[in-house]
Amino acid sequence: MTIKPLHLLLLAFVAFAQTSLAQTFNKAKMDSLFDAIAANNRAMVSIALTQKGRLVYSRAIGNSWLGEKNIPANTQTKYRIGSISKIFTAVMIFQLVEQGKLKLSTPLSDFYPTLPNASKITIAQLLSHSSGLHSFTSDSTYLTWLNKKMTPAEMIAKINVKPDFEPGSKHKYSNSNFILLGYIIEKLDKKPYAVALKNRITSKVGLSNTYYGGKITAANNEAYSYYWKDKWMPDTEIDMSIPGGAGALVSNPTDLVKFMNSLFAGKLVSTASLTQMRTIKDGYGMNLFAFPFNGHTAYGHGGDIDGFHSQAAYFPLMTWRRLIQPMVST
Repeated sequence: MTIKPLHLLLLAFVAFAQTSLAQTFNKAKMDSLFDAIAANNRAMVSIALTQKGRLVYSRAIGNSWLGEKNIPANTQTKYRIGSISKIFTAVMIFQLVEQGKLKLSTPLSDFYPTLPNASKITIAQLLSHSSGLHSFTSDSTYLTWLNKKMTPAEMIAKINVKPDFEPGSKHKYSNSNFILLGYIIEKLDKKPYAVALKNRITSKVGLSNTYYGGKITAANNEAYSYYWKDKWMPDTEIDMSIPGGAGALVSNPTDLVKFMNSLFAGKLVSTASLTQMRTIKDGYGMNLFAFPFNGHTAYGHGGDIDGFHSQAAYFPLMTWRRLIQPMVST
């Protein structure tokens, strides 16, 4: 097996569940893959796999911190999960819809009337990235302020620019959509996003390692991010006042598999809401994406923030052999 250098911190949150028991999961074969990667210092990875809700594999390799004191990662180490946070935000929005506090047809102008096209943009369009609002992460000055503490008013000002297209005319990924959805949750719940998250999701399904992030701390078993340039180098650290409902959450793989299993088991939203979340149009759901893999389809989301790269996905039905074989045969 040839291990190619990875010029980044690779964090694989793989939350796959509800598979056929026709094949037995080969733990030794999976271990051999990660043993080879670890031996060559080519990645820092944390992964968890479940089968019908039961954890069958969990592994962490590499370090959570490098420097004067190297700290090895473990399976409880927590990471910034970036845009996987958007699934959590979407779940809370659908909960508000089910409670009658919001409609998918509610216009953005009910909350932020001064934003461009606010009267024509709906909650559904924010969820499906069809609002036309320009993504603040595409701002030409973004790299100059990403590590500064920002207020909601300052973030709204960053979003209040010329839109990319007319609402509903096309789809284009925009972090601005989920910044606004996070603020809307706070307005309707009359609580900070972090508290709403705890009340609506993490306490409800027992996610003890998932929360709104802050300054990364080794004492809390949180991993720092690194990139590869002949050796591992420290990456950026975005101030978590910025990504909000679009990407400010911290979690670990075992919590993420529990979250995905709970979502698809109907413990967080109704079947009707989940159907809307996973219905794909022009490549976008509300806010689940479809991932074709070896003849099967998973539903989930990826995440990129600082040097962290993550993936959470749920396969409704498939066999372990079809899932694992392509991962270990290269």
